[in-house]
Amino acid sequence: MKLLDSPFSPFARKVRMVLEHKGLAFDTIDALLKSNHDVLHAANSRLEVPALIDGDITVINSSDIVAYLEHRYPQQPVYPEEPAERVTARAWERTADTLIDAALINVSYWNWAERTDTRPDGMLEAAQDEMTRVYDRLERDLAGREFVCGALSIADIALFPHLMAARGVGLAFSREAHRNVAGWLARMRHLPIAQADVERTRAYVARIKDVGIERTRLFWRGDRIEWLFVHGFHDWFYREIAEGRVLWPGPALPPA
Repeated sequence: MKLLDSPFSPFARKVRMVLEHKGLAFDTIDALLKSNHDVLHAANSRLEVPALIDGDITVINSSDIVAYLEHRYPQQPVYPEEPAERVTARAWERTADTLIDAALINVSYWNWAERTDTRPDGMLEAAQDEMTRVYDRLERDLAGREFVCGALSIADIALFPHLMAARGVGLAFSREAHRNVAGWLARMRHLPIAQADVERTRAYVARIKDVGIERTRLFWRGDRIEWLFVHGFHDWFYREIAEGRVLWPGPALPPA
């Protein structure tokens, strides 16, 4: 198998952790490098990572890749067997992929992108309010449990890359109010797949200015744009478009 990924993408990190959890052999290509965009476009016309090539099968979209891996390689499952727990696991994966991703990525641009402006007033506070609600709900679901659904599942694996990054962009949880979340994160960090993920990501971020990814024009898609509009930052986004700092994904067509 070949995984088109990037240590900078929480979606690619999720898939890579699932592959490692299942003990599957695979090669990787950092497809967010500008020099590898042609390779990525051949697999995914939207120019999004991750994409998985397994023989003559190409799968795009991180959740679809996880579902494919779970179906074809059922060892070390990441979907709970019990129906209600499976629903919960998928719900948390969806929350990580949509709400949490949008809040974190939208405030993070001033940490790593090439910007000449400052973060819009109120954006960090809006993201913190959103994330506090996430932490509160996660605190409830982790009560009396080591992992979100009891045993390690896609819920934990999807949440981990985002919540590891939250403190660095100013969206940390409260260690007093969210003791279960703190304990969960500590347990996750002791897992070999999580340790490997953290090491890869830290090494990548440390040289982010030199790795050759796009840092001037930012890539936008639905959930991230919706988050801006819901919280009143549409004028800022319109200026981004007018000043040529927006990249749009290609058409969402099935792989050739």
